[in-house]
Amino acid sequence: MNEIAVEIVRKLAAYSKTLVTAESCTAGLVSAAIAAVPGASRVLWGGFITYTADAKAGMLGVDETVIRRFGAVSQETTAAMALGALTNSGAGISASVTGLAGPGGDGDVTPVGTVWIGVAVREEETVSLVKRTHFYFEGSRNEVRLRATEAVLREIDVFLDERWG
Repeated sequence: MNEIAVEIVRKLAAYSKTLVTAESCTAGLVSAAIAAVPGASRVLWGGFITYTADAKAGMLGVDETVIRRFGAVSQETTAAMALGALTNSGAGISASVTGLAGPGGDGDVTPVGTVWIGVAVREEETVSLVKRTHFYFEGSRNEVRLRATEAVLREIDVFLDERWG
């Protein structure tokens, strides 16, 4: 069991918060790490697996213009994913991740291993983006996906400490 995920579940419960994920390159690994922790059902609202641009637009409401203009792997797209996950859920916190795990590139200038993570929060009726973080991971496709998952978990954990800790 992932120690950071255990801490996230503990902190979410202590702060009476729920989490929703919006995952692209990790394809549910973040939600799975949280769900593996006993008590996760109290704090994990659910997750959106939005592997394609169509899924990002259809499930999260990400404007297709944002994806065309900035790319599916960009700070703008991860921000829109995080905000869309909150808008389309009953959760109080969202974490989004989009990246290029490889083995091939996207035909653009984004190098394999590029990952963007977003965190957003709902307070009362306001949904706002809190942070976007850029990472670059080397390794095989699955190594990039696993490192991205760990990075998302760390970002959630740090956010919880900074916001309510």
